Amino acid sequence: MSVTPTGVQEVGPRIAVLLPCYNEAAAIGQTVAGFAAALPGATIYVFDNNSSDDSRAVALAAGAVVRSVRQQGKGHVVRRMFADVDADIYVMADGDATYEAAAAPAMIEDMLRDDLDMIVGARKSEVEAAYRRGHVLGNRMLTGLLKTLFGRSFTDILSGYRVFSRRFVKSFPVLSAGFEIETEMSVHALELRMPVGERITAYAARPEGSESKLSTYRDGWRILRMMLQLYRTERPLWFFGAISSLFVAIALLLALPILITYLDTGLVPRFPTAMLSVGLVILSALSLMCGLILDTVTRGRLEIRRLAYLGHQAPSAALAVGYAEAERRAS
Repeated sequence: MSVTPTGVQEVGPRIAVLLPCYNEAAAIGQTVAGFAAALPGATIYVFDNNSSDDSRAVALAAGAVVRSVRQQGKGHVVRRMFADVDADIYVMADGDATYEAAAAPAMIEDMLRDDLDMIVGARKSEVEAAYRRGHVLGNRMLTGLLKTLFGRSFTDILSGYRVFSRRFVKSFPVLSAGFEIETEMSVHALELRMPVGERITAYAARPEGSESKLSTYRDGWRILRMMLQLYRTERPLWFFGAISSLFVAIALLLALPILITYLDTGLVPRFPTAMLSVGLVILSALSLMCGLILDTVTRGRLEIRRLAYLGHQAPSAALAVGYAEAERRAS
């Protein structure tokens, strides 16, 4: 199927464009206009997060549905967006006019054609000013770490430009508060073995008067911490198994000289060190047991999330419903 703006509007699934916004008066109007031109059949929502400028008024004037989120942080905004908006396909982008709105129809077409649950708009910029110093290196490092921890990854895990199916959105328990939300989305898709994809999209510099809210070091640390927390909760056996192995290795290093002396003389010198080694072995066993128990709990949680995911239609099924509804109205 070829997804065109007219086709999507007439018989396609319901599309919602979700734009988190915080002090983006200089860019939000351009962002709304771009997505309105690319997807004229979609409903565009701007979720304002306590902006102190004219972001709300500009978004309203541009024709968006504007809602407010009082809890500060992008994660809180995404939680409200996914809970409050009802649609079949969700297009999420930042309200800073940096993402290529014209790529949205092609991303939706990819989703419907291949029955994908998430399409990530991997950013490619020809403008040096589009990326702040350190962001490219930090993104590559975090992307590589995610692949190391979970075995798979995306080219650009920090991209805020994504297209979601309804079953992704309604099965995603948002836990993040800030910019680490993109990492949590990626891990959610990887853990549930969802069919996902990527599409290279243009990435532009911010309009004049618009400033980035992302702090390279503070938010980079929060993203790294989120990865480690997700690894602990989603891979508890590996996480606590690594700690168990560390304790055993330290215990062996401490106990080996004592063991050699005992075999030679029959005496146990440095008794406190021997007791420390025994304590480390006990801690190692306890850590391994924690990993085994939590792994069982995690598998149960994963099954519940999987059932919640399967409780919603695939994107192609939503499209079929749209055609059926159009035929019913025509008759």
